[in-house]
Amino acid sequence: MNILSMTGFARHTGEIKTPTSSYDFCFELKSVNAKGLDIKIRLPLMLESLEGTLKSKISQKFSRGTVGVSLSLQNQNPCSEIKIDTDFLAFLAQNAKEIYLSNPQVFEKPSPAELLNVSGVIKHQDTSLNEASFEALKAELSKAFDEALEKLYQDRLSEGEKMCAALLKTLDDIELKILSAEQIALNTAETIRQKVLAEVEEYLTNTAVSPERLEQEILFYVLRADVKEETDRLKAHVLSAREIFKNGGAVGRRLDFLCQELNREANTLCSKSMDLDLTKAGMDLKALIEQFREQVQNME
Repeated sequence: MNILSMTGFARHTGEIKTPTSSYDFCFELKSVNAKGLDIKIRLPLMLESLEGTLKSKISQKFSRGTVGVSLSLQNQNPCSEIKIDTDFLAFLAQNAKEIYLSNPQVFEKPSPAELLNVSGVIKHQDTSLNEASFEALKAELSKAFDEALEKLYQDRLSEGEKMCAALLKTLDDIELKILSAEQIALNTAETIRQKVLAEVEEYLTNTAVSPERLEQEILFYVLRADVKEETDRLKAHVLSAREIFKNGGAVGRRLDFLCQELNREANTLCSKSMDLDLTKAGMDLKALIEQFREQVQNME
């Protein structure tokens, strides 16, 4: 049963050697629930060209979840030039000044230190990387990311297996509650029969009761008494859920749809109930279905 949770975490560290230097790296990958696949990647500025490659790899591995990726990279033998983008700094300073002067009561006076801390103002250029070394670094980081992604996959798979066990247990409880409701409905058939007989007897002794009224009353009880259609559908939905688990894969959306169908039939069962025990069984059933639905939200 190859079923994934949408939640997971992976951390992958290592060292990469290029012809001109060595780098320590750390990939951190986090995944949480989402309706679709949402990918957020943070890379060092000089490696932003890798983003498309990493997104493609994630899309091939997962179909749902918000996946966050961050990479930290440290040159073991730093050799860099520090440059200030004076044009960008001047642009920021001018705009900060105008904003402050127009709303001095709202904003604090702009600080040079704060402007220098804006991303992109100060640039560290790694002078140890020539073109060949840079391409080698990107290629090795791409390979390392494959390992990090596999770790995330295994973590989501492990979490998915645990959740499957919990979901199947809840499904067992739902099935038992359906059978209980079915038995209660059968046991109340005699009570309903007695009510129908009482209506007929009243009609025979009370000419004020019209045949149409009697017919409506009997029809009301007959319709309320029959919940077999609802219990049959509930059992069929449970069988469908088990089949989905058996087939594996991306089960989240299909199970979520089944939860809606289960809840619809449970609501009908409660609305037709003429017995307190059957009503309680229906409410218990709704609680179990909601518990099942909440767990399903974590599945891919």
